[in-house]
Amino acid sequence: MSFDLSAYGISVKNVLRNAAVPVLYEQAILRQEGQIVSSGALATLSGEKTGRSPKDKRVVDHPDSSDNIWWGDINIPLGEQTYEINRQRALDYLNTRDQLYVVDGFAGWDEDYRQKIRIICANSYHALFMHNMLIRPTQEQLADFGTPDYVIFNAGAFPANPKTKEMKSNTSVNVNFEAQEMVILGTQYAGEMKKGVFTIMNYLMPKQGVLSMHCSANEGENKDISIFFGLSGTGKTTLSADPRRDLIGDDEHCWTDKGVFNIEGGCYAKAIDLSAEKEPEIYQAIRYGSVLENVVYGDDRIVDFYDTTITENTRASYPVEYIPNNKIPCVGGHPKNVILLTCDAFGVLPPVSLLSPEQAMYHFISGYTAKVAGTEVGVTEPEATFSACFGAAFMVWHPAKYAELLAERIEKHGSKAWLINTGWTGGPYGTGERMSLKYTRAIIDAMHAGELDQVATEEDPIFGLKIPTACPGVPSELLNPRNTWTDKNAFDEKAKHLAGLFRENFTKFEEGASDAIKNAAPRI
Repeated sequence: MSFDLSAYGISVKNVLRNAAVPVLYEQAILRQEGQIVSSGALATLSGEKTGRSPKDKRVVDHPDSSDNIWWGDINIPLGEQTYEINRQRALDYLNTRDQLYVVDGFAGWDEDYRQKIRIICANSYHALFMHNMLIRPTQEQLADFGTPDYVIFNAGAFPANPKTKEMKSNTSVNVNFEAQEMVILGTQYAGEMKKGVFTIMNYLMPKQGVLSMHCSANEGENKDISIFFGLSGTGKTTLSADPRRDLIGDDEHCWTDKGVFNIEGGCYAKAIDLSAEKEPEIYQAIRYGSVLENVVYGDDRIVDFYDTTITENTRASYPVEYIPNNKIPCVGGHPKNVILLTCDAFGVLPPVSLLSPEQAMYHFISGYTAKVAGTEVGVTEPEATFSACFGAAFMVWHPAKYAELLAERIEKHGSKAWLINTGWTGGPYGTGERMSLKYTRAIIDAMHAGELDQVATEEDPIFGLKIPTACPGVPSELLNPRNTWTDKNAFDEKAKHLAGLFRENFTKFEEGASDAIKNAAPRI
């Protein structure tokens, strides 16, 4: 029986609502939207856009929410009239389709804060993707779903009109908090839907005194919770997929007065360089029901995860149940360990350090990682990236709002904060080498076992971090990064350079930051 969308001005009669996975596979094959690879996953292409389009994100500027929003390069204001034009453009396109898909699901495992989300899209692979990423309702919940809290109209195969007032390109991702809607035009990258839901939660939750977080979370056998903040490529998904701990979630969570809960029903892992040896849990999760985006495979349909011909941002989407040691429902108590991950390509931050509450706030607001500046021959200088709260692209309120909520919870529940560098040691990118995943896992294991609690520490003279002098399973000479550099003067200069970048970046947050937080800055 077709689902009625006439309430939205959509007249298409053939609408599949919450179609079963086999049906979506069949649709994808029949409509040439993807192919089945050897693992059983559905491999798809997202077209021209192989990643998010943050410069094309717009938030409707409305008097009811305007004062709450951190306006600027992240949240670019959009007039209501332009939003209506884009919305109508999306509906006009959807009405030209012979078939549409609806996915009704939930955001948030804690029912006290759960949001009902409806996806309306023209692509079966988008429907399967959001089937994986939202919390899947039971048949009884689906029957009683009623009116959704938010609706996402995905018309990504149809461009925005760049000549429309306030538009800059043929891509536009619009969020309207008053209408409780989102419109996608000009991009078929599935991650826009996922991060759109996260943006919605990042607006709603702080209004209720709840901290929304771009982090992963897992739970030990003693019910101890760890959360992992980190930008893409720092190890957030990899390190939370620990065979000795239960996975609560890999990317998006909230911290309430009761503890933490996962926002999502699935995981969205980077697939570049994926192997069964290094990341067995994730590798084995890529099977029937999973979606692979923009990967390369041969005639034998075996995926080459090392091939970046299409993009380095290859992705895998799968239900959280595909991780063998998942925790369903995806909720837990208050975190014992708060872990800030960075991939420091300058090679000057220690692999592990203990943070004071003020340092935790400083590094949380800074949200530092680094990436290689380019791929041209001879270009090896890293490029610093700062993303407030380790997820500025999805934050709606000013970063101080989230930082204050985190500080309150760390203090109230006695959580320990750590900075973990999964980047380079022995020199910067091009000279040193990437920190071994084996050693990073050993550090995390020692942290969970409490083996770092009684270890003596030494203070980094520039960043002021407390560096443990010993850690089981990790060569002691690796713990202080200066010891790993042959040229100590070069290390000192590089450390001062990075410290300067930290201080320069933080100037935009100094207003409203306490003296204690400002004093946690690196010393130059």
